[in-house]
Amino acid sequence: MENIIVIGIAGGTGSGKTTLTKTLAEAFGSDVTVIYHDNYYRARHDLTYEERVELNYDHPDAFDTDLMVHDLMLLKNGQSVECPVYDYSIYDRTDQTVTVTPSQVIIVEGILIFHEKALRDLFDIKIFVDADADVRILRRIVRDVMERGRSLESVIDQYLSTVKPMHEAFVEPSKRYADVIIPEGGRNKVALEMVFQRVMAHLNGVDLRQSLEKEQTEA
Repeated sequence: MENIIVIGIAGGTGSGKTTLTKTLAEAFGSDVTVIYHDNYYRARHDLTYEERVELNYDHPDAFDTDLMVHDLMLLKNGQSVECPVYDYSIYDRTDQTVTVTPSQVIIVEGILIFHEKALRDLFDIKIFVDADADVRILRRIVRDVMERGRSLESVIDQYLSTVKPMHEAFVEPSKRYADVIIPEGGRNKVALEMVFQRVMAHLNGVDLRQSLEKEQTEA
């Protein structure tokens, strides 16, 4: 498959990046393939459940980013991959995989996808979704308690001990690599329309960069 673009969507926990990703995936259907950095948490079968609970899942070392780079390169070359499956309820990767097939637009989502240069360099468009810290923590509480079966106490403890310091150390600094910074992600209608137009242009075979350079030359 030729002419594949890869869009990286990063941002802190609860920033709205998943909303943006899902909105794009729903709008363009089979023309979009989505892979999540969270699926590439390292397998920790060697540890007990209690030991896994205590790990720092917001540090870059928690991810098998080398495997994601490998898989993304295959997808960019038009090849399918077997994507790992992570189970939040057991804090570990499962033995299952999901077959992911490439499409014209590949979206990669995750809090730390701009941190590693090898992964960052595979993105044609880098979007950082931004939101205030108080909004992000509230969204995380709702998500982890309602969707992942976590206790309120554990969510707050994890946020204060690892999420917040790791955001300040790794996530926020990676914002400087973004091509576009979008406040509130999928809830930002103006920014969403701009991203839609970029994806539509690619699907229709229009190179916006060449068009812009031509306009600037003729001006």
